[in-house]
Amino acid sequence: MGRRSSNRVTIVQVAKAAGVSTQTVSRVINDYPGVLPETRERVQSAIERLHYRPNVIARSLSQLRTRTIGVVTAGLDFFGPSRTLVAIEQRAVEAGFSLHLHLLHRPESNNVQSLIDDFLSRQVDGLIWATQEIGSNLEWLDREPPPIPMVFLESRPRPKVRGVNVDGRHGSRLAVRHLLDRGYRKIGIITGPLTWWSARERKQGWRDALGEAGIEPEDRWLVEGDWLSGSGAAGLERLIGSFPEMEAVFVCNDQMALGALQTGRRTGRRVPEDVAVVGYDDIPEAEFFWPPLTTVRQDLMKLGGTVVDLLSELIAARWEGKAVETPSETVWLKPELVVRESSGARRDEPSPPPEK
Repeated sequence: MGRRSSNRVTIVQVAKAAGVSTQTVSRVINDYPGVLPETRERVQSAIERLHYRPNVIARSLSQLRTRTIGVVTAGLDFFGPSRTLVAIEQRAVEAGFSLHLHLLHRPESNNVQSLIDDFLSRQVDGLIWATQEIGSNLEWLDREPPPIPMVFLESRPRPKVRGVNVDGRHGSRLAVRHLLDRGYRKIGIITGPLTWWSARERKQGWRDALGEAGIEPEDRWLVEGDWLSGSGAAGLERLIGSFPEMEAVFVCNDQMALGALQTGRRTGRRVPEDVAVVGYDDIPEAEFFWPPLTTVRQDLMKLGGTVVDLLSELIAARWEGKAVETPSETVWLKPELVVRESSGARRDEPSPPPEK
């Protein structure tokens, strides 16, 4: 009897030996259709030659139950991603799963093959891609479907991909319609970085609401920020310079809105008397800003819980030996407007008399 090697062969080594991707090896192991006969034979030959028999994959992946979910995330210094991750963890524990977390330090990169290989080698039951779509960082999805059950957050809908999004375009329309209903017509915007899909969605909601009111915004009504308070402060200052007749501003997250409020005070622009301000997110501190911030609330706990529930359905289908082809489905969660003092009273209403 030959001596047993202490180094377990991985799916990555099998893929390299067969000259294919790890996704292809996974499909052969699962007996998925769509693999060329000669490719399937090459993979099976590599499996036998390398004695690929780790304990966790003694049976096919469709029967594997590690009860582990992989999570890819980024930007935990921002309120939205950090709050969503808390919700994912809580719901996963309730459902009997543990998490394997990977934090992307360059979320705009589309070079994710080694990351996916790592998750496959750890035999996670499914994967939550909780990273924003930035530039072309999800371009790989357009070339090849996910090799294991996966659900995506805050990304544009794609064929054969399941996702969950808060409807940012709808949330922005709520914010701007609120300002329009209060009599404001000249409404600027401080966006997030426009390489982000979610930032473009919020910008489009602003434009949609103005268009529905018969208003065509000019380029000088818009300033691009980076989600941080400093860019909100600088953004309002730029708008004051380029758009001095501005009556209100929609700021696409609350952190930037905090900076905008500071610039308003520093430049003598009273909020809401001189310029009304509406934010987005409803961070816990928003009601303690001065003045308290009107903002759009996202139910991030529901977002995180929903993505775990959807992934659990895909994983359960695989465990039961059912077809695991992912339907093209995006669940849209509706945000809500939270009205506070920063958006002011209706402009055609008299201000309340001062208290004696």
